[in-house]
Amino acid sequence: MRKKIEIYTDGSCLGNPGPGGWGVIILQEKSDIKLSGSEAHTTNNRMEMMAIIKALEWLHENLNKGELAGIRVTIYSDSNLLMGTLNQGWKRKANTDLWAQIDKLRAWLNIEWTWVKAHATNKKNNQVDKLALAAATKAKNALPKNDY
Repeated sequence: MRKKIEIYTDGSCLGNPGPGGWGVIILQEKSDIKLSGSEAHTTNNRMEMMAIIKALEWLHENLNKGELAGIRVTIYSDSNLLMGTLNQGWKRKANTDLWAQIDKLRAWLNIEWTWVKAHATNKKNNQVDKLALAAATKAKNALPKNDY
């Protein structure tokens, strides 16, 4: 039986552009892995993409290539833009630097890209939203008051 990993991702931006944050929850049997980070000046789309990049980087850093080859990964996101681009081949008009990173990290992985409704009843999506918002708030609070 192939192993399965489920990952929830989200991005947040306080202003667009503005201070932003990303959050990731990687579901594990014993305890979930939670990751988050921020940027001082960014956009919401970039933070949504950065969450996926950081999740994929975690997989590559924590599992060897043989393990990764036998894993089915499901990545959940509430971003219509990302899911439409990854599942339906929508055109990539911006953030080509991040798209290149996503393509490199997902190149040979077995990934199912799944859209979830934002701010609804999905517990893990709500938790990852809070991680991303907390990271964006931390980035905003670190800025001088006249920078946002």
